Amino acid sequence: MNTSGSEIKIFSGNANSSLAKEIARNTGVPLGNAEVTTFSDGEIAVNINETVRGADVFVVQPTSPPVNDHLMELLILIDAFKRASAGRITAVLPYYGYARQDRKAKARDPITAKLVADLITTAGADRVLAMDLHASQIQGYFNIPLDHLLGVPILANYFKGKGLQDIVVVSPDLGSVTRARNFANHLDAPIAIIDKRRPKANVSEIMNIIGEVDGKTVILVDDLIDTAGTITQAANALKDFGAKAVYACCTHPVLSGPALERIQDSAIEELIITNTIALPEEKMIDKIQVISVAPVFAEAITRIYKNISVSKIFD
Repeated sequence: MNTSGSEIKIFSGNANSSLAKEIARNTGVPLGNAEVTTFSDGEIAVNINETVRGADVFVVQPTSPPVNDHLMELLILIDAFKRASAGRITAVLPYYGYARQDRKAKARDPITAKLVADLITTAGADRVLAMDLHASQIQGYFNIPLDHLLGVPILANYFKGKGLQDIVVVSPDLGSVTRARNFANHLDAPIAIIDKRRPKANVSEIMNIIGEVDGKTVILVDDLIDTAGTITQAANALKDFGAKAVYACCTHPVLSGPALERIQDSAIEELIITNTIALPEEKMIDKIQVISVAPVFAEAITRIYKNISVSKIFD
């Protein structure tokens, strides 16, 4: 039990209720009874149908597309729990939307990732639990404690079990090198880097490959895949450079616009994703394999509740 002896309660918005149920099951508590609906004018309505007074409340809500709806649901849920005298409120964000707007890339850009952090704090969250933030500095955008979970060990374990030979882990761009190196350490494999130039948003252009991929089984590692332009161009380029087989993995399957078509038509043999974002049935193509992050989130929630270290999960 945690020091206050309060009860643990896990609630969910509409963003990924199946993950929330799985986390609750892994934690050994029933999912809290709350409904998030809309009024006829489109405003969000929240009904919490059980007492939360003094409870340690965890709200599971990735701010995945439609990001604005899911973000507002989260903020209103937090406000409702705060006004219902919850003892402590933790916003559980398997996926943090707006994370790519984390700095001023050009004049007059907003820093929306910081704005979202302020909104969550202002709504009344006492802590945040997130996974694979697109930019690690987002941890510093919050003035409340943030526990940061990693997707790399979960994805790497899957590949360990596949028994692949001659592996090279590939970073699809210079920004993902640290992630690729961590992934490669788990598999005891070398890394290669794709050096690309991006002329404009959502358009990427492959330049060259730093490292040896000829005759190798390559695994592309990224934190999120959105329109899949970067990852599929990388996969096709790796094939051109002599790669024997191309696998890809990411923590957050945003998969918007032409993503599925691009993945289907690409050199990628298998794409491993997690369920931080709910993938609807119609997006489940044969190439995609889903690994659940529920056990890791359940373990982290239990540790936060008992006031013990969360970082030990990854030791």
